[in-house]
Amino acid sequence: MPSGTVESPPSTLVGRNLFPHRHLLGIAPLKPWEIRFLLDQAEHWVGINRSGTRKHDDRLKGLTQINAFFENSTRTLLSFEIAGKRLGADVVNMHAAQSSVKKGETLIDTAVTLNAMRADVIVIRHGSSGAVQLIADKVDCPVLNAGDGWHEHPTQALLDALTIRRRRGYIEGQIVTICGDVLHSRVARSNMLSLAALGAQVRVVAPPTLMPAEVECMGATPYTSFDAALDGADVVMMLRIQNERMDGGFIPSTREYHRLYGLTPERLALAKPDVLVMHPGPMNRGVEIDSAVADHPDHSAITEQVEMGVAVRMACLDVLTRGRRGVEGWS
Repeated sequence: MPSGTVESPPSTLVGRNLFPHRHLLGIAPLKPWEIRFLLDQAEHWVGINRSGTRKHDDRLKGLTQINAFFENSTRTLLSFEIAGKRLGADVVNMHAAQSSVKKGETLIDTAVTLNAMRADVIVIRHGSSGAVQLIADKVDCPVLNAGDGWHEHPTQALLDALTIRRRRGYIEGQIVTICGDVLHSRVARSNMLSLAALGAQVRVVAPPTLMPAEVECMGATPYTSFDAALDGADVVMMLRIQNERMDGGFIPSTREYHRLYGLTPERLALAKPDVLVMHPGPMNRGVEIDSAVADHPDHSAITEQVEMGVAVRMACLDVLTRGRRGVEGWS
């Protein structure tokens, strides 16, 4: 498919055929129209959440949602919890510190235990790549990946795409620059796959030590010069340095990193005048991004990303449980 061209679905697709996947484990298996379908579903929930009538929807009433977080999180866990509760689900959170994995239980045994509890949907976050897939293979209900190791974070990519589409009007043809610790970032991987599938021109910039070899295979163009990657950009997405995933000297110092790859007001001026600034959080202010940029009233969409996260996760929970709820056209 030519670069910048978005694949359209066959006109015969309806109901379950629009999203035939049992789980949401990553962006990689999704067709462009399946990504757009989830974004369109999320648009509905943005309106509901802003209307003040959100408490009246209980389509997941009677369903049990388990948020099994083997890796600590604040934003993602709260977002999934709020999403489930706004849909009327019974939401149960399982935190890493409370997990039997800490006592030596294998991941497969944990999966079998979760399955025996007859949950209707399980949201999983894990520090190891592929762990979510392993659990999904062992349970009878839909599984949503809330981030696994360096692999993927699909709902983050969806909420980022929704934020761009709402703020810019469209995604196709947008020049999106992703800067930071790309090597250790599942957010970067999911975003490269999603934005490229939706027709954006994706640029990825990082120090050579933090640039994975497979960037071009995911539809992105690698850069080492931040200034060059910012030239004419419509969207700039900053990533934090993930010190907890590093076991060596990937950067000389945070001061030097900020000098070369920090997003300052002066550097932002190299992008388009109406550039959109994004960050998945948590932010390291003064390292990858200056406060004057992160808090800019016109350019920054960081708080809007958080809002879109709830809507996207409501959409994913709704879509993946339609078969269990007997929704017409879904099985």
